[in-house]
Amino acid sequence: MQTWSLVSICVLLGVAVRWAVSLNSYSGAGKPPMFGDYEAQRHWQEVTFNLPLQEWYFNTTDNDLNYWGLDYPPLTAYHSWICAYIAKVINPEWVELHKSRGYESPAHKLFMRATVLLADLLIYIPAVVLYCLYLTDGSSKKKVSTLFCFLLYPGLILIDYGHFQYNGVSLGFALWGVLALGLGLDALGSVAFCLALNYKQMELYHALPFFCYLLGKCIKLGLMGRGLFLLVRIAVTVLMTFALCWLPFLSDPNQTLQVVRRIFPVARGLFEHGEQPSALQCLASRKWIPCRIKENSRIKW
Repeated sequence: MQTWSLVSICVLLGVAVRWAVSLNSYSGAGKPPMFGDYEAQRHWQEVTFNLPLQEWYFNTTDNDLNYWGLDYPPLTAYHSWICAYIAKVINPEWVELHKSRGYESPAHKLFMRATVLLADLLIYIPAVVLYCLYLTDGSSKKKVSTLFCFLLYPGLILIDYGHFQYNGVSLGFALWGVLALGLGLDALGSVAFCLALNYKQMELYHALPFFCYLLGKCIKLGLMGRGLFLLVRIAVTVLMTFALCWLPFLSDPNQTLQVVRRIFPVARGLFEHGEQPSALQCLASRKWIPCRIKENSRIKW
């Protein structure tokens, strides 16, 4: 009982710190023409709500990809769509096509910050709590201390609540995957990690450990017996999860390829630049002192 009391205090403190950080401004606030990643997330809500799904990733008269074009996997797009419906109920101006560009108000900021916190409460924080209690070694106090460090990690809080992102969603799904694997629920863990990967492509960084662990377990069980059965079950699980996430885009090969091109922007580079020089351009031209990374340049966090 004492452990759960300490856990509750840690969670409440983690939520309080997150909300305190969110009360401050965000990068790009009041700075046209792009307004930072806050506007990127708001604009994705505008696009997914007002345009047919077939146009979400394509450059059209109503969807200028040079203005924060959607470049994350389908699960992020669906998340934006859900948030947009809630925003529409509260205030239609927040997601009005074209006219809502650069929209900034105290009420909208409260809404956007709340969506990040809600995502953490539903996905990231429960995964952290269960991971620390059931998969970490040591005494109860040590587990609570680990939980405290997890929930107050400044990097994630500053990026998601100070800058503006939803990294807690993808990291939360990945952590649910680790938790499931640790409890022997390999198929469920595979589903969770596939969801993480389909929310943010940067989860590819964690793909190799998941792959090696699962393959190693299959080999250890024997590829001519139980291991083969587990391997087939995991493969089917992964394929079905990806198929469900990508289902609306699989009917047309051009749709599928366009989404892939947007997710992996090899042709256009890792940055989307406006009129100011990027940090790399500054280095190349040796204009070192007056240059900085732009507020409106999307960095793949």
